[in-house]
Amino acid sequence: MKKIYFTIAGMRCYYGQDFLERGDEVILIKEPDNEYDNEAIKVVVDGLDKIGYVANSTKTVLGNCYSAGRLYDRIKDETKAKVKYVTDRSVVCELQVK
Repeated sequence: MKKIYFTIAGMRCYYGQDFLERGDEVILIKEPDNEYDNEAIKVVVDGLDKIGYVANSTKTVLGNCYSAGRLYDRIKDETKAKVKYVTDRSVVCELQVK
């Protein structure tokens, strides 16, 4: 399986990122009706709901991570991923695609 990484953006607007640890599961849910971005993918965790969005800007996508635009057509409407890295700046998750 090919490993695909993405960055979670906007976490400061919700719960922050201090509660996430490597190996935690997150759920990606497409938001085609999002008024700001038709390729928006929200990131949720059980018990808290939305914690941010898959980054879709050159200012928020870290390293070799995929942007929401690159990821959008590669995932189902709802897809699970795992937290891979928690940095002082952001959270990077891993999605495995067959």
